[in-house]
Amino acid sequence: MTNQTDIQLLEKLGDTKKTFFNEIGKSIIGQQNVLDHILIALLCKGHTLIVGVPGLAKTLMIKSMAELLDLDFSRIQFTPDLMPSDITGTELIEADQSTGKRVFRFFKGPVFGNIILADEINRTPPKTQAALLEAMQEHKVTASGNTYDLEEPFFVLATQNPIEQEGTYPLPEAQLDRFMFNILIDYPDRDEEVSIVQATTSTEKPQLDKVISRQEILEYQGLVRRVPVADNVVEYAVDLVSATRPGDNAKDFINEWIDWGAGPRASQYLILGAKTRAALDGRPTPDIDDVKALALPVLRHRMLPNFNAEAEGMKVDDILNRLIG
Repeated sequence: MTNQTDIQLLEKLGDTKKTFFNEIGKSIIGQQNVLDHILIALLCKGHTLIVGVPGLAKTLMIKSMAELLDLDFSRIQFTPDLMPSDITGTELIEADQSTGKRVFRFFKGPVFGNIILADEINRTPPKTQAALLEAMQEHKVTASGNTYDLEEPFFVLATQNPIEQEGTYPLPEAQLDRFMFNILIDYPDRDEEVSIVQATTSTEKPQLDKVISRQEILEYQGLVRRVPVADNVVEYAVDLVSATRPGDNAKDFINEWIDWGAGPRASQYLILGAKTRAALDGRPTPDIDDVKALALPVLRHRMLPNFNAEAEGMKVDDILNRLIG
């Protein structure tokens, strides 16, 4: 990164990050790691799946981020009877005032926003899930033979509750792969919970200021792509992803506990995430520790444990931690 403009932009990104966390701290207490990962995914043009039990402020966190980022925010509450057109939009017959003729007009759905909150995405059938996932991949919507571009930046944050098994439709592995990160939100510690209760049971409601404009986000997204990466860091990411796949060259515990591992998209996201993590810290290039720090959220939803792992109580995170060492 020798371009003087890029160096200035890198310094500006560091200042923006501090302002962002100071401002969102008015609304969200704790969850620093989760917010870090969401910000990284946004700057990588990735999408994020957030998994946690009800009541851990998943929705509030995403709404607060949208307020700070000066972007159009849409919330889609996924239910069993939600239809694809409820997400993408629908065509209706409308009378033309000038000619009196009736014509079809496309009314855009909630997916035409910048930050999309897909709440409880696993509570709707696969047909409806696929409508959103197509938009995530292509950044386009096709309706009635016409294609509509989605405005950049386009960022999907999907949530699901792990304990609500009844009446849910789990995302297939191919669709899970569209998400850059799978982030697990855990319960707050005691001090954080005390602060949460004190902050949410009073009359005061925090007012959040805009800290990043739409144009700045697009500039930062471009900057991330221009961050240089050493060959050994790329090779480490590729080797780590390859090590998750069962086969003749795999470690014994991978062959024993994993049915299939992560694909090449995981390697791409590890490097993009490492670049962004370094840039947010004000560093001109990432190292292997950046890749290791993002291995769990990038890989945990791209590996399929088998019956042996379940029988022995081995979770994907346990296997990954053993793999990373």
